[in-house]
Amino acid sequence: MDLPASTLVIACGALAKEIVALKQANGWSHMDVSCLPAELHNRPEKIPAAVRDKILRFRSRYTHLFVAYADCGTGGLLDAVLGEAGVERIAGAHCYEFYAGAQVFEQLSEQEIGTFYLTDFLLRHFDRLIIHGLGIDKHPELMPMYFGNYKKLVYLAQRESGEGRALGQDAADRLGLAFEYRVTGYGELDSSLQRVNEKVIQWQN
Repeated sequence: MDLPASTLVIACGALAKEIVALKQANGWSHMDVSCLPAELHNRPEKIPAAVRDKILRFRSRYTHLFVAYADCGTGGLLDAVLGEAGVERIAGAHCYEFYAGAQVFEQLSEQEIGTFYLTDFLLRHFDRLIIHGLGIDKHPELMPMYFGNYKKLVYLAQRESGEGRALGQDAADRLGLAFEYRVTGYGELDSSLQRVNEKVIQWQN
């Protein structure tokens, strides 16, 4: 159904490509997306205020708002902001959980608590965010400090890709970790946006 733009998804920049792909695949012409910098994940205490600013800025322009963040390390502070505003978000603690699904992620965590996770976004920006971002390129002696307690790297792939799998293996090798590859698709990101779309259609009718 071709609806007028009435919904805004306030999203983490790490989800931008995936949300745009879902929007195009489903023909959600009524849905706009406004992203916050993915680097906020390095400063999760800043996420709630940044999301609040987006809500205040755009609330009068849209009938529906939805936040494409999990808790993402805010310790419940994001939920406090969203509760005040009456806005929903994706369920879960972080994107690894909503991509893999809560049950699968719990199983992965139980199998090896010392697991480092990658998504398509993190793999695409592995050098920038991990190697350069943590200063390992200039100070390789920091590697054991950051990754000494990890045993395994699990790449939660949103799309099947032989090249991606090879790059994930390379990332694990560079960090000295065992490697596991899982294709998750879009997980709860997809189903959450589908539910938002259904609510919009019901409201329009």
